[in-house]
Amino acid sequence: MTEYTKIIYLMGTKISLYIKGNDAEGLVKKAEDMLIHYNKVFSANTDTSQLAMLKKTAAIAPQKVDDELYELIKIGKKHSLCEDSYLNIAIGPLIKLWRIGFKEAQVPEKEAIKNVLELLKPENIQLEDRGKTVHFLKKGMEIDLGAIAKGYFADKVMELFREHGAVSAMVDLGGNVLVLGESPSEGGDWKVGIQNPLLPRGNAAALVTIRNQSVVTSGIYERVLEQEGSKYHHIFNSQTGYPIESNIASLTIIADSSLDCDIYTTKLFGLDAATIIRSVNQMKDMGAVVITLDGALAYTNNLKGKIFYSAPEL
Repeated sequence: MTEYTKIIYLMGTKISLYIKGNDAEGLVKKAEDMLIHYNKVFSANTDTSQLAMLKKTAAIAPQKVDDELYELIKIGKKHSLCEDSYLNIAIGPLIKLWRIGFKEAQVPEKEAIKNVLELLKPENIQLEDRGKTVHFLKKGMEIDLGAIAKGYFADKVMELFREHGAVSAMVDLGGNVLVLGESPSEGGDWKVGIQNPLLPRGNAAALVTIRNQSVVTSGIYERVLEQEGSKYHHIFNSQTGYPIESNIASLTIIADSSLDCDIYTTKLFGLDAATIIRSVNQMKDMGAVVITLDGALAYTNNLKGKIFYSAPEL
């Protein structure tokens, strides 16, 4: 039984892997190879990935893709089609128009935004299970899996660790934290910090204790464009073409699956704080922490005794 930790810089982020088990170093190497492969298939920031190639070819004819890419597109489409969902995997053209988080970020002309709205309809992504093919019913469509891909990758890496008998493990994929077993430092539950969205990085608003679960936070502080006295964050409403307007500064989801965390941090982000807490309280095995623009914090009933915070409650 050995322990091994590695930091990897990939997918434009910092990835931390920890494992305690047999051949820990060998398993981390397998996980790294898996992530390198995913980066080649799923990357939205290269013209050569399978996902990027769909923009060029999927409107001409159905395109066969890797099983895992197909699986995630199918899951993403299902949740994008849900009523009142703020997740939309067809949002690619709008993301490319604004480019928030990149040096060429801009506030687009209203006409340009209006022109891409017709391309943001997930029902125009046609999938065929038998051949694992993807077909766009409108030219110019583009899938963006950025909201959910890291959670999917984290789950796949942890699945690898579990299958090979890991007794303790942690995957931190640029903020998607997923843990297994006991914390090596505490010998019990893991403590994960929730960033205070109103303060610089490294300032936690709360700590949540978890075991065999994932913690993911989406916030308006992550990527911001400032122009002519206005601030624009990177979480968009695909109905309007502009960043979502709500009283939420950040939303954290705690669940068994990191993909579920990713899905619901995006899916619920445009709702108000009280509605989010009410909704997640009705979901099995899922918790939520909401921090509002005025710094108030609220959490679901199942997190009582598991969360320690310094912000005032709603």
